[in-house]
Amino acid sequence: MIFLDDTDKKILNTIQFDFPLEKEPFMKLGNELGISEEEVIKRLQRLHDEGAIRKIGPIINRTGIGGTSTLVAANVPDERIDEVADYINEYQEVSHNYLRPERYNVWFTISAPDRVRIDNILNDLRKRTGLEFIDLPTKRLFKIGVKFDIR
Repeated sequence: MIFLDDTDKKILNTIQFDFPLEKEPFMKLGNELGISEEEVIKRLQRLHDEGAIRKIGPIINRTGIGGTSTLVAANVPDERIDEVADYINEYQEVSHNYLRPERYNVWFTISAPDRVRIDNILNDLRKRTGLEFIDLPTKRLFKIGVKFDIR
């Protein structure tokens, strides 16, 4: 379990939707939170290293810029879950990867410039893992905003 003090919580609550888009974002965050730029960077690095933050970056609407996406499911033997997840996570086009307690236990999303790239990724994963993947292309996107209230 990761220990979060009040400053960590303020940082996490702020960066979810109000990350400053400017030349020195960490200085701006520090000024808003009453700490130094160096302290913001140090805390974010620690939170990343401890697993509280996976990534700070934009989420691009791939279909909005002419790309495509798909949801993928696989039935991965329990003893191979970490191995297969590591392969999946090597692709920058994978934005989400989940473990679920069902027959199809590994689920992930691929967003790519075109269908050819998605097919190449899935074919590569099939060859590397020997597993089958269920490809569920996006037909209609229902997007919700999620903001965690970290207390």
